[in-house]
Amino acid sequence: MTHIVAEPCIKCKYTDCVAVCPVDCFHEGVNFLVIDPEVCIDCGLCPPECPTAAIFSEDELPEKWNNFVEINAKYSPEWPVIDAQKEPLPDADEQAKIEDKLDDLDPNPFEG
Repeated sequence: MTHIVAEPCIKCKYTDCVAVCPVDCFHEGVNFLVIDPEVCIDCGLCPPECPTAAIFSEDELPEKWNNFVEINAKYSPEWPVIDAQKEPLPDADEQAKIEDKLDDLDPNPFEG
């Protein structure tokens, strides 16, 4: 089993989760993080660290975010590994309150 980063992370990109990951399974996009399902060891350390509650074990992922299983798998091989905590995006606190942000994902997985 793996963990999945879901929609609440879009345009926030807090990296508290990265700081606790023992296997460097997080990858960084422009405004979102993903977890490499091939590297994640399902240790469970990252979900409680996420300020936006954006990380779920795959079997607990809310149905409305099922497409994020594919998004994490698609982008983890393409985006660079992030292995150290960074500052969140400048308006992360405001973005954390917004729902339905999939169209804001950069790059948008449903374009092109």
